[in-house]
Amino acid sequence: MENIKKLDELKIDRSRARDPLPWGKILLVILILAIVGWAAFAFATRTGVPEVKTFTVAEPATGSGGSQTVLNASGYVTARRQATVSSKITGQVIEVNFDEGQTVQTGQVLARVDPSNIQTGLDHAKAQLSVAKTAVAETSTQYEQAKKDLKRTSDLFEHKIATQSELDKAQSDADALHARFERQQAEIIVAQREVATWQQQLDDTVIRAPFPGVIVSKSAQPGEIISPMSAGGGFTRTGIGTIVDMASLEIEVDVNENYINRVEAGQPVDAVLDAYQDWHIPCKVIAIIPTADRQKATVKVRIGFDKLDKRILPDMGVKVSFQQSADHPAQVSGLVIPKSALRKDGQQDIVFVVADNRLERRAIKTGGDRGDEVTVLSNLKGGEKVVVEGPEKLKDGDRVKEAKL
Repeated sequence: MENIKKLDELKIDRSRARDPLPWGKILLVILILAIVGWAAFAFATRTGVPEVKTFTVAEPATGSGGSQTVLNASGYVTARRQATVSSKITGQVIEVNFDEGQTVQTGQVLARVDPSNIQTGLDHAKAQLSVAKTAVAETSTQYEQAKKDLKRTSDLFEHKIATQSELDKAQSDADALHARFERQQAEIIVAQREVATWQQQLDDTVIRAPFPGVIVSKSAQPGEIISPMSAGGGFTRTGIGTIVDMASLEIEVDVNENYINRVEAGQPVDAVLDAYQDWHIPCKVIAIIPTADRQKATVKVRIGFDKLDKRILPDMGVKVSFQQSADHPAQVSGLVIPKSALRKDGQQDIVFVVADNRLERRAIKTGGDRGDEVTVLSNLKGGEKVVVEGPEKLKDGDRVKEAKL
């Protein structure tokens, strides 16, 4: 009986109803879940959107008179006339009469080389010339006497007083003296040329300025040996200094051969020296060198200054903008953006344009560059915003947060 009672106690009493879950607790759980979900979404959204700095695309610079930039390039100031002055002979420098920065004129004495050995040779040649002249004078006197003797003997022979043998001897003596006289006259010419040779060598010991200009370097000092030829690594100098004709300064730039069709002789150019970036110097294209550099695929262009200035110095870096007059509209115009906006996709130049916080990948074609700027020739419009700073791994369609540069 007891076992039966225990089994009855183990039965489930289904008559008791389960207490329902209060609605307040249900609403609380739903609210908590919603808050957690919103926070997770906000966190994911905030951390997943990269921030980029943008630049608003600018139009090409326009200069005075309605000119417009069609191509940018960079190069250097060069001197059309420049020379390292040296001596024609090898010798020891005994005098240097210039310093760097000094202005010199044509023919001005710059230095002197020891002339002692050459002076000795010149004195010897002059002595030989003097001897030759004395010998000619002596022979000339003898020849005049021989001609008189010949005349006298000839007269005697006509009167049958002198013999044929005496006449022949007088004629022979006169002819011999005449031949000696002519030879000694030739020797005088040789001696004179010898003197001239030594005199020229003596003149060559004086080194003069070949043209007016400014000394930009001083390479030798008194006591050093100078030679017009290299001594193969010895202590011999091959020049005493470099002189530059400042009136011949011009600009040389290398233009990509793809854009050389935008350059022509006489075209106006705006130049800016790296040393004076706020100073715009008016220039013009002098000539396009009619050959291309195979290695660099560039063509050299010479540009002349409209007016020279003492601030312009050889080998200064310079950036130039080739201008197109309003009377001759440019065939191709470009937009200017910072170089930092350019990205590479293989060999293709691309930029990322930001519109409505979304990225758009654009393949573009670029022109010349100028400092930190580059000209874009296609597939970009003025006023559009391009990414100049942001993550490396950006792709088309990405959402971004914009921070203006």
